[in-house]
Amino acid sequence: MNFDFVLRDCHIAPGQPLLDIGVAAGKIAAMAPGLPHEGPSESAGRRYVSAGLVETHIHLDKAGILGRCPICEGTLTEAVALTAAAKAGFTEDDVYARARVVLEQAIGHGTTRLRTFVEVDPRAGTRSFRALRRLKADYAHLIDIEICAFAQEGLTQEMETLAMLDMACREGADLVGGCPYTDPDPARHIELIFDLAEQHGMRVDFHIDFDLSPERSNLSAVIAETRKRGFAGKVSLGHVTQLSAIPAEQRDAIADALAAAGIAVTVLPATDLFLLGRDRDHLVPRGLTPAHLLARRGVVTSLATNNVLNPFTPFGDASLIRMANFYANVAQVTRGDDMDQVVRMITSDAARMLGGTYGLTIGAPADMVIFDAPDAVSAVRQIAPALAGWKRGRPSFRRAAVEVYR
Repeated sequence: MNFDFVLRDCHIAPGQPLLDIGVAAGKIAAMAPGLPHEGPSESAGRRYVSAGLVETHIHLDKAGILGRCPICEGTLTEAVALTAAAKAGFTEDDVYARARVVLEQAIGHGTTRLRTFVEVDPRAGTRSFRALRRLKADYAHLIDIEICAFAQEGLTQEMETLAMLDMACREGADLVGGCPYTDPDPARHIELIFDLAEQHGMRVDFHIDFDLSPERSNLSAVIAETRKRGFAGKVSLGHVTQLSAIPAEQRDAIADALAAAGIAVTVLPATDLFLLGRDRDHLVPRGLTPAHLLARRGVVTSLATNNVLNPFTPFGDASLIRMANFYANVAQVTRGDDMDQVVRMITSDAARMLGGTYGLTIGAPADMVIFDAPDAVSAVRQIAPALAGWKRGRPSFRRAAVEVYR
C-alpha cells in the first residue's frame, strides 16, 4: 500500500504493541507495527498518540475581554451583566482577533474539533456571528468548527432575539442554543429553541440549571421536549451544576432519565468552580457535577473549557488536557476506570456528543496528536504537553519537547 506519510512508534493504548499509522488521502489507511514505507515519515518516540481532542463547549466570541470588565462580585449575575455591556461595543474584527488567539491556543494543545457558542441578540447584533463564520472558514484546514447560535440573555422578554437566531440558522449556524435560567419564562424559552431546531433540522445545546438550588430545575422541561419531538441524541446540556447539590440517589435517578432520553451533559469545571458558592465563607461547595458518575449510568458526557479570560472565567488557555486534570483533581477521581472515562470525556465521548466519525481507526480522518507521555491517563495526570499534530494528515502545529541541560 502506498502512503503519503507514516507516523511511527506510536503508543495507542496500554497493553498494545507500538504501531505505525499510515496516512493516505487525509485518512488513516493502515495501522500495524513496522509499516513498509520509503516516503515521508516521523517517529512519535514511543509516546502516546491520540485522535485529536474535542472541545464541546467554548465561547470564542467573548474570550479575552477581561480588561474591559472589572469584576467585583465574581457572580453569574455580574458576569452576564458585564458581558452584556461589553458586547455592545464588539466589532467584527475585534471578535475575530480575540477568538483567533484562543482558537490557535486550542489547536496548539491538540484540539481538532470544536463547538463554539456565539451570542446573537440586539446588543451583539450579528457582528460576532459573522466573525466566527470567517474564523471557521479561515481555519478549516486546521480544525473543524461548529457554531451554535445562542440566546444568552433570554427570549420571551426580547423576541427580537428569536428572529435574529432564526436568521443565523439560515445563514451558517450549525445548531441553536438557549439559556432558560436568564428568561422570565424558562419553559417557553425551551420550547422556542426546540421550535427553531426542528424548523432548521439542527441539534440543540442548552446552558441550564447553573446554580446550587435544585428546586428551580428546568431539566424536566428539556427531557419532556426531547421525548416529545424525537430529539434523542440531538440535545446537550452545559453546566447542570444543580446535580452537584442533591443526594446520590436522586442524582442517579435524574442521570437515568437523561440517558433514557438521549441527552448529553457537558461539565465546565473552570467556570463552575469560579462562580458558584460565593455566598459561603467556609466549607464552600465545589458546585461541580460528577460527570464520571453520570457516565457510569449511561449519560454521554464531556469536559470543556467554556470561557477564557472574561468575567465568567478570568483564567484559561483552551487546554483540554489541563481541564481534564483539573476536573479529576477536584472531583477526587480515584478508580482507574473513572480515569479512563475522564480521558474519553475530551476524546471519544466528546466526539460522540457532536456526532460524526472519530478515532484512530482505518478510514477515519487522520487527525492525530502526539503527547509527551507514555499513555492517555499519564497525559492527563501530568498535564502532558502536545508536541505535534496533524489534521487530515497535514501538519497543524509543533512544539519542542523540553530538553534539560544536565
